[in-house]
Amino acid sequence: MGQSTFEKGNVGAGAIFWIAETVNHGIYLIIMAKNHGKKGILFTILFLMLLGLPLLGIILSRKPIGPYLQFPPRTFYIQHASFSWILFFCYGIFIFAVIMFLFIRTRKGPGNSLPAFYPTVPFPWWGWCGILLGIGAWILAWNRFPWFSTFQIHTFTPLWIAYIITFNALTFRRTGRCLLFTHTSFFILLFPTSAIFWWFFEYLNRFVQNWYYGGNHLSAWQYFWYATLPFSTVLPAVLSTQEWLNSFPWIKNRFTTFSPIPIPNPNPKAASLIGLFLAGVGLLCIGVWPNYLFPLLWISPLLIIVSTQTLFNQDHVLSNIQGGNWGLVLSSALAALICGFFWEMWNYYSFAKWKYNIPYVHRFQVFEMPILGYAGYLPFGVECTAISQLVFGKKDR
Repeated sequence: MGQSTFEKGNVGAGAIFWIAETVNHGIYLIIMAKNHGKKGILFTILFLMLLGLPLLGIILSRKPIGPYLQFPPRTFYIQHASFSWILFFCYGIFIFAVIMFLFIRTRKGPGNSLPAFYPTVPFPWWGWCGILLGIGAWILAWNRFPWFSTFQIHTFTPLWIAYIITFNALTFRRTGRCLLFTHTSFFILLFPTSAIFWWFFEYLNRFVQNWYYGGNHLSAWQYFWYATLPFSTVLPAVLSTQEWLNSFPWIKNRFTTFSPIPIPNPNPKAASLIGLFLAGVGLLCIGVWPNYLFPLLWISPLLIIVSTQTLFNQDHVLSNIQGGNWGLVLSSALAALICGFFWEMWNYYSFAKWKYNIPYVHRFQVFEMPILGYAGYLPFGVECTAISQLVFGKKDR
């Protein structure tokens, strides 16, 4: 995929926007943490590290800071490395080995019979409404009807509202419960949390530019509001899919007594400090060497969150894997991968779409995404669960 240069954006407006976004993130985290004692310190540390380190790396490397603050992002300022067969095969072999290991594990263990305590109920009427909404939104998204041209840019949000409703209905059909009705407050709060969550990854992407949006002729505030709506559906979609996956007993039967990870160090905080340091350095350098460190966009935030929670004596999304319980991690990763397939598929013929430019492995695209790029959805899914637990707590989740 060749690189092009969009028209020069307003860097001053971008700086003002990102300052406002930073303040918004800070206020949100303070509000979420105000009743949790030392949790406020945890949120502050995460806030400073996750948002500050990438920008600090750019400042220390003496790169011009203006392009990174441009909003909307319209300039390509990173020269991506060309395709490499050697690195493609190295990445590919590692990913294939992990997938085959998990696949072999799914072929072992207890059967898939549905537990007796799972009620079975008819597929709800509102689930059929979700399916009909999805069909209609899909038709509108992939066609260019003249009478619909004013609203063509907004088709992604109804597609994902339909997806979320449908997967909640599928879960309700299998278990008699779902996030939409059983945890309604949590479900509703996921939408604003999701918008802030994905804006963070948009911020990180400025330091690697692995994806970009075409046809962007919107003002800063138009771009912000038009993007925030679909961004708000990310967490509800992933967590609704995860709940549906957890309704199948094979995850519990095969992965809650999986392979434990022995940690020889009797003090887990020492390992957490090392992990926090390495992840922090990675995030600091991600914009300095984006061609080599771009995978850390998905890995470093997760390690920083988990390491910080460990230092504060809190359970986290990876807490159970030391004892061999991989169920939560696996269901989170698979949920994001399923959502990723639909994200990429619906994006392919949509009007407001994104494209990719990934160094070394940009080949064999499935829709717009290079095939190895789908591996990024696996740690991203774990991050979705991690952020929901961090903000809302395990009890509410």
